[in-house]
Amino acid sequence: MIPNISNEEMRAALKELEQASYNHEQWAELLNSTLICRLPPDRRDIGDDAHRLCRFGQWYYNAAGVAFENNPGFVEIGIEHQHMHQAAAHLLRSAVDGAPILMEDYERFVSALKRLRLEIATAQHELKDALYNLDPLTGTPSRIGMLTRLREEQELVKRKVHPCVIVMMDLDHFKVVNDTYGHLVGDKVLASVAGYVMGHLRPYDKVFRFGGEEFLIYLPDTDLQTGYNVIDRLRAELGAMPHEAESEGVFHVTTSFGLTLLDPDIPVELSIDRADKALYAAKAGGRNRTALWEASMNAAPNKPGTSA
Repeated sequence: MIPNISNEEMRAALKELEQASYNHEQWAELLNSTLICRLPPDRRDIGDDAHRLCRFGQWYYNAAGVAFENNPGFVEIGIEHQHMHQAAAHLLRSAVDGAPILMEDYERFVSALKRLRLEIATAQHELKDALYNLDPLTGTPSRIGMLTRLREEQELVKRKVHPCVIVMMDLDHFKVVNDTYGHLVGDKVLASVAGYVMGHLRPYDKVFRFGGEEFLIYLPDTDLQTGYNVIDRLRAELGAMPHEAESEGVFHVTTSFGLTLLDPDIPVELSIDRADKALYAAKAGGRNRTALWEASMNAAPNKPGTSA
């Protein structure tokens, strides 16, 4: 689960993880050389806190940043890293005592090493997948993978792990912004709005660029009333956020939102359609509004006939 962070932060996190992985592989090679050649071990590798003292451990416990917060896979990396060091310390103590190294002890170390490598590789893959599927303008994830993520959330809803709110968001009268100030300014507005939304949600909430000036947001572990409160606060803050055009000065752009719960009993696409109908109701009701889906909205078209 990759949090809402910028492209630059994600690239930096990937680079840090790759360096930490390289440091770990260097350590593993040195450990094997120590065991095979009966060399004196590094005393830090024998202690109970060995997992905190190696270069990988120093990064993991002290320097790993926001990209890994709330990531279950990152927690597993720490668990497997500690298990591997415990197995390695046992091997080294046997070598220091002159005792034979038992095959089952070495296999325990190798198994832990393989599991750790798998967890690290998985984290690298998730970061790369998130980075390369980002919308280049706004820094939000593109629609690639959006349905997969929502279907995963739907399974949690089905198992009553937690509710989830789906939100459709649209910038009001955005065509007027482009026509008045130009597309470069319009692009800056899109990027600023998306950045603000990502920066003011929880790390595990997700914002996807749905298309044009539309975004889809999902809020896991959130009931409908809480979701409404969060989104309506964002709506007010976005409307007050200043944007600037060099020749025209400061202007403001409002947003409209439609919300619904992710329904466990219908296809994900229909839940998205419900949020879209609620968005239409917000725009038809005067824009700069937050609307909740109601069953009566199913008779309404998805899009307003006038300019967004």
